[in-house]
Amino acid sequence: MSVRAGWLEQRQESLARRLALAPLVPAAWIYAACAGAHRALYEQGVRAPRKLPCRVVSVGNLVVGGTAKTPLAAWIADSLHRRGRKVVLASRGYRRAGDDPVYVVSDGRHVCGRVERAGDEPMLLAAHAPGVPVLVGRDRGIVGLRAHSLFGADVIVLDDGFQHHRLARDVDVLMFDGGLGLGNRRVLPRGPLREPLCALRRADAIGVVDGPLPDTDESLLARRARRAYRFCARRRPAALRPLAGGSGMPPQMLDGAELGLLAALAQPRGFRRTLEALGAKVVAERVFRDHHAYRPADLRHLAREAPLWVTTEKDAVKITPAWVGKADVRVLSIELAIERAGDLLDWLEERLR
Repeated sequence: MSVRAGWLEQRQESLARRLALAPLVPAAWIYAACAGAHRALYEQGVRAPRKLPCRVVSVGNLVVGGTAKTPLAAWIADSLHRRGRKVVLASRGYRRAGDDPVYVVSDGRHVCGRVERAGDEPMLLAAHAPGVPVLVGRDRGIVGLRAHSLFGADVIVLDDGFQHHRLARDVDVLMFDGGLGLGNRRVLPRGPLREPLCALRRADAIGVVDGPLPDTDESLLARRARRAYRFCARRRPAALRPLAGGSGMPPQMLDGAELGLLAALAQPRGFRRTLEALGAKVVAERVFRDHHAYRPADLRHLAREAPLWVTTEKDAVKITPAWVGKADVRVLSIELAIERAGDLLDWLEERLR
């Protein structure tokens, strides 16, 4: 089941809750100190970040969970590619199998990688930026060098690169979810932050998806990242297709439908809200940890619990259709709509020049 706890998101906490969670405070102090020290090593020149012979755009987040950073990375790469740039997407490939220093998921013409060796998010990148090569590796510097030599890349777009300090970047983009915001503003494991709030000053651009942010969070960003370019985006359902493949249907067909939710996401409640906004009634759930590797046992007897099941594109790449038996499982694709998209691209290209 999902490990996201509601207390990570609560901005107002009772005394009883604070006392109950007090044992996590020392661990959060240690985590914050380590995260700050790691960033300081590179910012203060103790270690030199690798510089690539091309431009580097990083898309990341400060808060754990689904902030649409992967869809934005794909959108940026695809948009720059359409403007004539030679772009390559680079991802760590979280929880992938294999230890290849560089694994080619897509060469920009064909998807040649497997989800087991690539990870789920790189497969999603390849699907949403079909003309852009996608490479995976733990050290994005090595991945970038391979991208430059193999594909002549003049721009590398990093998915989840804000904490990858050993690679020099030209642009750092941070994404936030309007509903979650900064949560309780504490670092892991006491809160949802991957770094202390002082890291905000390193952001060149900040995007908010499905916003706006709470007023208190907006004020904090305005103080700590006052020079960052700001933009907004929304996730909107685009199509509904059978898990086994076939033509898509309008997502509005879910209006009035009773269905089950099948997902392994950091924020499954957001997916539930999307389904309910389409008019669906969620009568069953099978929710797993983010990046969960599905097994046939996870999907047994779905048809007994709901007449229809809906999952995400990220989950669908890890599910073999035969595993669901007679269950009717559909995949809901989501597209990212950027407000004033041309302005964002113009700003980005100016920075890259």
